[in-house]
Amino acid sequence: MKLLYKPIFLSALFFMLSCEKELYKDPIGLITPDQISSAPTVGTITSSVDGSYQMLSNTLNLIGEWAWNQGTVIRPDFVLKDIASDDAQKKWNPDGDQPWMDEVAGFRFTSNNGAFNGIWSFNYEGIARANQAISYLTNTEVMATLNMDETLKNRSLAEAYFLRAFYYFDLVNNFGDVPVILKPLESFNEAYEVAKKVPAAQVWEQINADLAAAKPLLPNSKYSSDTERWRVSKGAVIALQAKSALYNQKWAEVISLVTELQGMGFYNLNANYFDNFRVAKEFAENEVIFAYDHQTGRLPRNGNGLCALLDWGFIAPTPSFLAAFEPSDPRLLYTVNVPAKNVNKLLGSTDGSNKGNDDAPTNKIYIRLADVLLWKAEAYLESNAFGEAIAIINSVRQRARTTPTIDGAPVPAGTLADRNPTSANKEEIKNWLIQERRVELGFENQRFNDLKRWNHAKAVLTAAGKNFQDRNYLYPIPQGEVDKSGGTITQNQGY
Repeated sequence: MKLLYKPIFLSALFFMLSCEKELYKDPIGLITPDQISSAPTVGTITSSVDGSYQMLSNTLNLIGEWAWNQGTVIRPDFVLKDIASDDAQKKWNPDGDQPWMDEVAGFRFTSNNGAFNGIWSFNYEGIARANQAISYLTNTEVMATLNMDETLKNRSLAEAYFLRAFYYFDLVNNFGDVPVILKPLESFNEAYEVAKKVPAAQVWEQINADLAAAKPLLPNSKYSSDTERWRVSKGAVIALQAKSALYNQKWAEVISLVTELQGMGFYNLNANYFDNFRVAKEFAENEVIFAYDHQTGRLPRNGNGLCALLDWGFIAPTPSFLAAFEPSDPRLLYTVNVPAKNVNKLLGSTDGSNKGNDDAPTNKIYIRLADVLLWKAEAYLESNAFGEAIAIINSVRQRARTTPTIDGAPVPAGTLADRNPTSANKEEIKNWLIQERRVELGFENQRFNDLKRWNHAKAVLTAAGKNFQDRNYLYPIPQGEVDKSGGTITQNQGY
């Protein structure tokens, strides 16, 4: 991805850097008058769209400079969704480095923990950039002055709508009620006016409205751009619509939307499980629906800095995660190499390549078909269509057992046998689904949200030795945002 400008928005509704001399930065989403272009160009608009993607990346120091305690060195999804779950722990060898991560892992945090500030900052920065792009693209007077190709205009607007929806999806799942900002803010008064939480139901309405607006603007093709395949596609929009329906337990909508996605004919389970993650297969396989395209050697930098953290010993499997795999399941070694202390999925390699590279080319996978199919299985299960649910679970297992082992050999006969297709025991089938999601999607930022939406988080995480309480189904609003809003942004219950 080529970014043509430096970021001009701050990242949280009242985000300020911690240094004393920096305490008078502008609020989030605020564009100062000297930053407003009275005569935007096509390049300005496409740069606004491209910049909206950047907050989904694992590139280091996009916000601030080595501000670990503010959670902004790198997007902290792996802390909030993997380390907080029972799948991952902070490091292979526990130590005192970055204790704020340990606080999240043990659910012994306060609302001042940097992880919450970090994810809030990344998401609202992304929203601010998307809002700027949308404000240009929906301004008839501005567009009338530009000779912008209609296809490019439509695609750009769809991308901005999708990205705004994606960031709000993450915010509502982490925090519940949050402020909704739908336009660039041009004054402190405007910033204070929107510094109020709206009900989560209203956030979901906005997510769905943005996705509905994006969908007809995109071509009926696998990629919306043949030369930049990382861009949002119609398939990505449909998939996020299905995920929104899943999280709101609208089972018939999930089934309908996933069926629509399958009917496009663009996506299939890769024959080899690891092709989803292998750097050499990026945008040359059949399963990934939406991913952030990290690239090495770009200015501004656009590589995957998480690979540097892996070399520093961060992100290790829990014994519980390792024990979840059935004997000879090849997905285990494709996910983690315990003797080498490698998380292969996150490195994009099975030989340790990219480990230690803070500018690695490894993409970040956000949506892939196996995940989507298991949403459909869950919707069938909750609709009491047991046979259909089991068939999907078995298709995911079949792909796993027909994937060669990490050394290229076939898996042993009898590995990952099909689940009983005639079972009518709903609880049994649900346990099969939970198991399959855990081993198929480990270290892909899904486990903690799954446990929450199933209402299993308290039981599972308490059993894992964590101090999970009922209030932890939502994370606290960053305390700095509450304080700087003068209390108009209220803290979540229990914090």
